[in-house]
Amino acid sequence: MNRVLFLNPVGHDQWDQAVKDVLMEAKRDTTEVEVLSLLRGPHHLEYQYYEALVGPDMLHALKFAENGGFDAVVIGCFYDPFLHAAREIVDKMIVTAPCEAGVQIASTLGNRFSIIVGRKKHIPAMRRNVYEYGFKDKLASFRSLDLAVLELHTDEAATQERLKKEAFKAVEEDGAEVILLGCTVQLGFYKELQQELGVPVIDAVLAPFKHAEYLLDMKNRFGWSHSKKGGYEKPRVEEMINWGLEEQYFIQGLWTRIKWPI
Repeated sequence: MNRVLFLNPVGHDQWDQAVKDVLMEAKRDTTEVEVLSLLRGPHHLEYQYYEALVGPDMLHALKFAENGGFDAVVIGCFYDPFLHAAREIVDKMIVTAPCEAGVQIASTLGNRFSIIVGRKKHIPAMRRNVYEYGFKDKLASFRSLDLAVLELHTDEAATQERLKKEAFKAVEEDGAEVILLGCTVQLGFYKELQQELGVPVIDAVLAPFKHAEYLLDMKNRFGWSHSKKGGYEKPRVEEMINWGLEEQYFIQGLWTRIKWPI
């Protein structure tokens, strides 16, 4: 049995149950699912400052999850916050995130994809990630709903109409063959949109979760996991202990205990 944690890197649990309901329906029989959010922090990550605020808590929660026996963690934000740092600190746990997983899946389902974001504010950071992941030539466009994250479910019918309008433009005007929903809070909209457009619409919650299950299968069957040579080399535990980082950051036992009950 594989234990997968979907970690919402925000300081509230408003979306946790909705995410869990979707994942429970989509999961394999051999997967156990848990959905958690942080104990403090901003309620969305639309601003780089907010993203910076959640960094330590998110990374420490992720490491505590590995110590507690989880096999994979999905970072629940399309900015993919601290994805590389997360892979650096784990020993054997798989870590996935929505943008990286989504563009990989989208690139295999069509020649070009478009990403539908909440606001234009989100585009520069997401474009940097797409380029970093090597999919610049596959990106047809970004399209904006002009809705903040916390507004996406205020009027779901209106959000659905905006999604349909912008996704249709992406297909007809920008040449997209696949649509990628660029926010995990766009949860629940992909099915109807996919039926209306006639092209694959990638959900930002399902994509990284199913990617995690796939990577766990590769790990369990073939031993393939995040390399710990080079970029994902783990920080030196003795350094962190000598510097008193556990005490300074109130994470006693994070690096000195082998197992944590979760």
